[in-house]
Amino acid sequence: MYKLLERLTTFKLDIRSKSKMRTNSKQGAILEALQSGERLTSADIKSKFNVSNPGAAIQAIKFAGYPVFLNTVGKKGAKVKVYTMGTKAPREVIAAGYRALATRTA
Repeated sequence: MYKLLERLTTFKLDIRSKSKMRTNSKQGAILEALQSGERLTSADIKSKFNVSNPGAAIQAIKFAGYPVFLNTVGKKGAKVKVYTMGTKAPREVIAAGYRALATRTA
């Protein structure tokens, strides 16, 4: 736990410049859809936003500090994975946490 906190405190994150999503970008359009309450599958992201790698787009949004989650919905045999926007939390904490997880060594 101490090492994670140490990594979180070493990240210098300027919320106003580094983590702001441009609204005219594909990632910005995906972010706006999620913030408006839409639940998007990978297929939705590919077709609606013309994104070839939905996972990479979602990862960039997460690294910018937005709480995006992949949830499985549906009943037996008809399960679908959808991306949803999470609850409010400080963006700098979310971004630093995702970055720490991405850079950790096994």
